[in-house]
Amino acid sequence: MTDTAISLDNVSLRLRGNAGPVDILHGITLDVTQGETLGLIGPSGSGKSSLLMLMGGLETATAGKITALGTDITHLNEDALARFRRDNMGIVFQSFHLIPTMTALENVATPLELANIPDAFERAQAELDAVGLGTRAGHYPSQLSGGEQQRVALARASAPRPKLLLADEPTGNLDETTGAAIMDLLFSLRDRHGATLIMVTHSPELAQRCDRTIRLRDGRIEATE
Repeated sequence: MTDTAISLDNVSLRLRGNAGPVDILHGITLDVTQGETLGLIGPSGSGKSSLLMLMGGLETATAGKITALGTDITHLNEDALARFRRDNMGIVFQSFHLIPTMTALENVATPLELANIPDAFERAQAELDAVGLGTRAGHYPSQLSGGEQQRVALARASAPRPKLLLADEPTGNLDETTGAAIMDLLFSLRDRHGATLIMVTHSPELAQRCDRTIRLRDGRIEATE
């Protein structure tokens, strides 16, 4: 069995813009080892989030090959990609993306129910307990602070016990103190479930806690640190 969690082979991404095609990523080749924590860093517009979206199957590569957990996801259709993400990935966004009409407990339980896990609500409650929000399970997102909403998003991402945990600026919308608490939670969830963690960050403190960082500039890998 391979010890590579994600492999990118000469991957490029071109998107359509108002003025015509825009080249976002150019010939990215990268291997991420299972259990590794990788930080994607670089200036705004360097392609960090686009690279993470490719790894998560949320964008489709224009060229090259992406292999995740031994599966070539490059040309999977939307349904197959959705199933692959459901079974293998947890994704945390900067803007939380909670469902406003659902309570914290229901938000966390949703991916478990979609995966037909029988004890979905029990596991969801355990995940909320793990991020310190056990007593807020019945609250809706509008009743929670930004830090609490991100905790719910972390619990939702980790509840299915994914092999891959992808985070796009997980502390970007939070103040320094709250961001530090979320950072600690993110790493504790990684350790608890043994996941491979790949994150986009502008935070030097967060980058320093990664096993390795990849610096991007103008859609290319500029350095590995």
